[in-house]
Amino acid sequence: MVVAGPITPGQVSFLLGIIPVFVAWIYSEFLEYKKISSPAKVKDVNGGNVGMFKKEETFKNPIQLNQCHSDNNLVELGSETIKEDDRAILLEGGLTKSASAKFNGSSIKMNLIRFLTMDDSFLLENRLTLRAMSEFGAILTYFYICDRTELLGHSTKKYNRDLFIFLYILLVIVSYMTSLKKHHDKSAFSGKALLYLNRHQTEEWKGWMQVLFLMYHYFAAAEIYNAIRVFIAAYVWMTGFGNFSYYYIRKDFSLARFAQMMWRLNFFVAFCCIVLNNDYMLYYICPMHTLFTLMVYGALGIFNKYNEIRSVMALKILACFLVVILIWEIPGAFYIFWGPSAFLLGYSDPDPSKQGLPRLHEWHFRSGLDRYIWIIGMIYAYYHPNVEKWMEKLEETETKRRLTIKTSIVTVSLFAGYLWYEYIYKLDKATYNKFHPYTSWIPITVYICLRNFTQHLRSYSLTLFAWLGKITLETYISQFHIWLRSNKPNGQPKWLLSLIPDYPLLNFMLTTAIYILVSLRLFELTNTLKTVFIPTKDNRRLLHNSLAGIGIALCLYCIGFILLQIPHAQLDKSGLKGLVVQSDFTLDLEEGTGESK
Repeated sequence: MVVAGPITPGQVSFLLGIIPVFVAWIYSEFLEYKKISSPAKVKDVNGGNVGMFKKEETFKNPIQLNQCHSDNNLVELGSETIKEDDRAILLEGGLTKSASAKFNGSSIKMNLIRFLTMDDSFLLENRLTLRAMSEFGAILTYFYICDRTELLGHSTKKYNRDLFIFLYILLVIVSYMTSLKKHHDKSAFSGKALLYLNRHQTEEWKGWMQVLFLMYHYFAAAEIYNAIRVFIAAYVWMTGFGNFSYYYIRKDFSLARFAQMMWRLNFFVAFCCIVLNNDYMLYYICPMHTLFTLMVYGALGIFNKYNEIRSVMALKILACFLVVILIWEIPGAFYIFWGPSAFLLGYSDPDPSKQGLPRLHEWHFRSGLDRYIWIIGMIYAYYHPNVEKWMEKLEETETKRRLTIKTSIVTVSLFAGYLWYEYIYKLDKATYNKFHPYTSWIPITVYICLRNFTQHLRSYSLTLFAWLGKITLETYISQFHIWLRSNKPNGQPKWLLSLIPDYPLLNFMLTTAIYILVSLRLFELTNTLKTVFIPTKDNRRLLHNSLAGIGIALCLYCIGFILLQIPHAQLDKSGLKGLVVQSDFTLDLEEGTGESK
């Protein structure tokens, strides 16, 4: 097996951490099996043995209990009051809050001791958590095998416009035939089912864009580069829109909520950087969304009790524009401001043609393209209630007037979209990128107007695309390693993963199926582990968990670093011995030569 690149301390520390977890999980499953299959004595209230269950009876009762538990879960899932985290727990198949509470209830020191000593009760209590961690580690190992070894092959990318369009239209048709759904959700502001920019619609929006984004990478469809730039801008727009809406309505600026957001955006990508020895900026979507999420959080979090005052909110939005102008528009300011973060946001492209570029070049380019659109998203979110009220009045007006206004909106939107397409979109790649930061709001606004101009259009969504929209982060990161291939650290995915050589369509079908299933599972595992390690209402426990995580990571890294130094030390020692022997041999030759003279 040929391994691309040297082994790093981070990779060794990952193995040192995941192997004990995997062993503990296997043992916990054995304990669970032993607990279920072994006969159990039943005691009466006075402590006497009433008798023994037969194996069939012992096995039957847990099933009945699980069925009851499952029914309760279904009832809860039907309720609108369930939080997203709780839904993720229920979908995980039994990893309930009680398990998380037990894990968080004991001290970290005690939990570590019980884990290292393989305490039976501890392993049984946390069996599902150990399973989730082991599964996460196994998936990352699969990533490494696919992208860093020669166990699996690779093939070259080929673009065929006919095939590209055919596949996408086929997916749209299948989605329309199988997943078109009408929604009746009510607005949080008006209490009516206006559904303007509702959650189903934005998830669908993310989904169909993500499919095109991924196909662009897989087939190397360079001709739609400018469209991809608009899609990424739309994602960033949703970051501003979604986060502003949450913080403005919920007013939840708690440390726990912040930690959950950072976990969602960076947990998976952090382990990819460690295991595959990549820079954070290779997955540029993650640092971009992290930055703009932080900026929205800061903008609304500072003096948040004044957010209801219009003048204060106007000043905050103006301040956001000023910050962007100061950092990105003034020459040299960007590198001064972000220079100290080069260790985190720097990127070294192994491509020889890009060796002379500054480490922060990639971050400057990527973040600069969408530096304003997140603020536009905030503005749209702020005026969202006003637009809903106006739409409510519009829907109640007489038919002729309503049709006239809607026709005017559609006409203006189409005309604006046409002008943008003719004079901006058709520009070459380099020229378009110069205009993109100032014009990306135009196609986004046009899409919003056309997608929402009738109640009928707003009420329906394609749930297949909405489902794909929920796992965009996982599909974005995973594509680099189990759908495409880079073959080296920090390399761009220029090849396709090949599981069925010489059969490109069959290979596309198989790798895509595995890739989507793995991405979905990673989404579920990220939420599961977030529930375990990020307590929602205990900041002290959250701080202890964070410090413990950092401490364990540092210890494992140091051990990994030391282990990697041992072969070098032995090699240096053997090299020194060889040098001494060679020196002695040289001296003997010189002495012998002297005697012969």
